[in-house]
Amino acid sequence: MDFAFTEEQNLLRDSVRAMLDRVATPEYIRRCDTEPHYPYELYDAFVEMGLLRMPFPESVGGLGGSVIDFAVIAEELGRKSYDFLGAYGTCVFNGLNILHNGTEAQRAHWLPKLLDGSIRMSISMTEPGAGSDAGAMRTSARRDGDAWVINGQKVFSTGAGADKNVINLYARTQADGPHQQALSLFLVDKDTPGITLRKLDTLGRRSLGTYEVFFDDVRVPADHLVGEANKGWGYMLSGLQLERLMTAAGYVGGAQAAVDLALAYAKERKQFGKPIGTFQAIAHMLADMQTAVEASRLMMWRAAWQLSRGEDALMAISQAKLFGSEAYANIANQGMQIMGGYGYIMEFDMQRHYRDARATTITAGTSQMQRNLIAGLMGLKTK
Repeated sequence: MDFAFTEEQNLLRDSVRAMLDRVATPEYIRRCDTEPHYPYELYDAFVEMGLLRMPFPESVGGLGGSVIDFAVIAEELGRKSYDFLGAYGTCVFNGLNILHNGTEAQRAHWLPKLLDGSIRMSISMTEPGAGSDAGAMRTSARRDGDAWVINGQKVFSTGAGADKNVINLYARTQADGPHQQALSLFLVDKDTPGITLRKLDTLGRRSLGTYEVFFDDVRVPADHLVGEANKGWGYMLSGLQLERLMTAAGYVGGAQAAVDLALAYAKERKQFGKPIGTFQAIAHMLADMQTAVEASRLMMWRAAWQLSRGEDALMAISQAKLFGSEAYANIANQGMQIMGGYGYIMEFDMQRHYRDARATTITAGTSQMQRNLIAGLMGLKTK
């Protein structure tokens, strides 16, 4: 395994970092978190730079970038805000789902709109009674002439209320039978009559907005069914490895930013006439924090390397997701301890990392589910 980036990948990383420093200033990040404000200005910069096009093949207007390129972008976005990565990555992996599983007509219709910024995309899977157990979802869709009629409720739908958003909705199209043969994927404009959005007041990750979405006899054109009916379970699983790689890269970026904040503070803050970083208790905390970041980064790049080679990277990605999320949460907690009372003040960014990191062990597959997956791949049957 070669850990060196190509010249083009180094340029990509430097270009993304420069753009983020210009657009996603500390004041802008704070505004997006506290108002809260969807990062429309930053999203426009994604479009202008061609970042949305990067992971797509040239045949559909993309730039033909690799999994490694995607992970480079994800880590840099995570350094600024995990929510900024969500704005980018969610649109990308939903678009890739259409690329791989949609019809030719759907690819021709939806992908150009996504890549030029005309639309955004969110995903709605989780329901009040169906979280980790996605197969238990009860939101239903029935065929009625040239349309599908959708009824039900989704929750924890990140970014669903953004302007020009198209919800990638998983619903049950077979009332009975195993969920593997009963779910379908629909593309639903968030302004379609019959949809009600309720924004949830969350502890962290406030920029994109987290929503409950209610569907009351929502009529969706028949050609908004992605691919084939009752194949949604396979479509859902087909994108999970890339999604979890994206999250793992974001955790690395966020954790590194938290270490950088704590380190800078420890070099400046003086107690008993010395910078607190010169005291062994603080220095060792920071050494452990940076070591955890590097371990997370190595696990993430190993998973990205496997996925880029077309290998089944489920074990490596699950381990990177598990370790990276737990490390980010622990590092943000330690950063709060190092900064003391200042970490607790809203004008300092450590508290945002502390709040945002807490969700990482829950979203995109809980730590408990990752451990179940890893144990199963080891040949263990867990209950």
